Amino acid sequence: MAESDFQRNYLTYAVEVLRIHFQSQPEVYVSGNLFLYYEQGNAAAVVAPDVFVVLGAEQRDRPSYRVWEEGGKVPDFILEITSKSTVSEDQGTKKGLYAYLGVREYWQYDPTGDYLSPRLKGLRLAGENYWPMAGTELPDGMLSLFSEVLNLELRLLPTGELRFHNPATGVTLLTHSEEAQRAQRLAAKLRELNIDPDTL
Repeated sequence: MAESDFQRNYLTYAVEVLRIHFQSQPEVYVSGNLFLYYEQGNAAAVVAPDVFVVLGAEQRDRPSYRVWEEGGKVPDFILEITSKSTVSEDQGTKKGLYAYLGVREYWQYDPTGDYLSPRLKGLRLAGENYWPMAGTELPDGMLSLFSEVLNLELRLLPTGELRFHNPATGVTLLTHSEEAQRAQRLAAKLRELNIDPDTL
């Protein structure tokens, strides 16, 4: 459960843009804040990642994600939105559990900048351990890290905001609401130029 608006907003953003991005790929499952059970018959063997992506799992709604019902598929990508109450668990227990389960990429993001430095961290599984990913600082001050699992960049804007960026298209992923706002701005600009956007 999200501790603050900061956590909830980025959790919602990440799940929505990743679902939109992968909507044409029926074997990519995106979810967040959902119980993930990893041992059959052990109700205590459960975790609820803030955001996760499973490659090779059917894209459909589930009441929970049970690894044994999914052919043993664990998430390939997990993102935890860190807060005061989760920072030690995110960097300790969950990190160890995700490595044990074989989660290929584990990401942590701190929306307030109070608990992680840098505020965005990506870890890649090599053997049984996670190793930090190298980031690139872009000319505009953004920090960019590449997810091999998603084939997307996770970017930390100078303002501290997290954004997903598609390097293949050069486009930053937008929510439905952000896309609608963008379309409204474009339509207003066309009207300023005496072009009716409804005729295009």
